Amino acid sequence: MNVQIRLFAAARDVAGCDRVEVLLPDMATAADLRTAISKQYPKLDASIRHSLLAINNQYADDATIIPANADIAWIPPVSGG
Repeated sequence: MNVQIRLFAAARDVAGCDRVEVLLPDMATAADLRTAISKQYPKLDASIRHSLLAINNQYADDATIIPANADIAWIPPVSGG
């Protein structure tokens, strides 16, 4: 299945776009998605390891299965004061 991932902040700047797309097998997990992003978009590898993924508006751990037509967002680390 093809999935699109919305990018924000530094990840968007590095990618040069606000979305990336990867091909995943059915029943892929968030960990599979991280691996696919790292392979297909090597410039994003460092930041994907320190970011959260949200799938259908819920934070996802690495074991979360990605459903078809999922809304996926890559949430970068946030700091401030």
